[in-house]
Amino acid sequence: MRSGARDRARPTAGRAVRGSTGAAAAAAPAAARGRRPAPLHPGAWWLWSLALGTAATRTTNPLLLALLMAAAGYVVATHRSTAPWARSYTAFAKLAVAVLVVRLAFTVVLGSPIPGSHILFTLPEIPLPHWARGIRLGGAVSAEALLFAGYNGLKLAALLVCVGAANALAAPARLLKSLPGALYETGVAVVVALTFAPHLVADVQRLRAARRLRGRPDRGVRGLLQVGLPVLEGALERSVALAAAMDARGYGRTADVPAPVRRTTTALTLGGLLGVCAGTYGLLTAEGGSYGLPVLLAGVAAALAGLRLGGRRAPRTRYRPEPWGAHAWLVAGSGAAVAALLTLASVRDPGALNPGVVPLAAPTLPLWPAAAVLPALLPAFVVPKETPDPEEPS
Repeated sequence: MRSGARDRARPTAGRAVRGSTGAAAAAAPAAARGRRPAPLHPGAWWLWSLALGTAATRTTNPLLLALLMAAAGYVVATHRSTAPWARSYTAFAKLAVAVLVVRLAFTVVLGSPIPGSHILFTLPEIPLPHWARGIRLGGAVSAEALLFAGYNGLKLAALLVCVGAANALAAPARLLKSLPGALYETGVAVVVALTFAPHLVADVQRLRAARRLRGRPDRGVRGLLQVGLPVLEGALERSVALAAAMDARGYGRTADVPAPVRRTTTALTLGGLLGVCAGTYGLLTAEGGSYGLPVLLAGVAAALAGLRLGGRRAPRTRYRPEPWGAHAWLVAGSGAAVAALLTLASVRDPGALNPGVVPLAAPTLPLWPAAAVLPALLPAFVVPKETPDPEEPS
């Protein structure tokens, strides 16, 4: 009897052991998920990249612009995810190179107002009528003119690289749900526009890979024409699906807001925007130095109050709201520090940040403005790399 009781008890104990093992195995991923760092707020990436773009507008020194682009590229290389929208950085980099080449080509063909004594080559000049005075086609091309065009083209290329970094690091859908209710409709339009380029790049890569597998050409004019029609068809299908999804989710429906609240919202928003414009103009002029800052602060406060009241028209709920933590402050602060330091350097030492081309001289790297670019690398070291959640669909 006792032996039989022990035999009957053994399967129960085995099931208990297996149950506890299964519970521990199920609890392990949950614990791992609990230890996963919170993703960085997408607004922090955009503030960081826009601040780097602002810093790029303060200089035409090619060495400083190259440092800014290298810092943005390094951060993208260390923190870019595998999502389709994250592949757009390469397209923005190619667009930046194309802009630089086009700027130089225009200078070669159309000439430049920059006088130069170092003539590199001379193109046949086409005579133009008298009403086109000031424009020429062909003629002498100087090294000073090409250098001036290269400096300005590189500035625009740096802006495109910074915008591409923001597109590759910040998820558009997460950025959309972080906007206030008053800007939700505008945010949808902006996010749809920003996601056009990443989806277009993904479609082109997918179609080119499919053509290579079928043994068909994927390069040249012929390959581009044969890939363009499927890409256009995919864009139209995606637009129809997006419109259906927005309609199913009740996009565009607004809540009933009393008329006095609507009028107050309009007055605060318009007054705030006018105050921001007037305050900015006052700060940029010598005569408005006394009233510029107070008017600017009052305009910002009025505009924020108008946006707060305007959010009542579009009541929304947020699933998993985006936290703005210490890492977000560090990322946004590092970009703001770079923009502020280079702006200060452009005021104190404009010759170093905007080197001249007449007389012709090689640009030099100023030491402390170059050191001011280094905080742009801070996100690569302080922001933990995001790992995909195994339970979330890819």
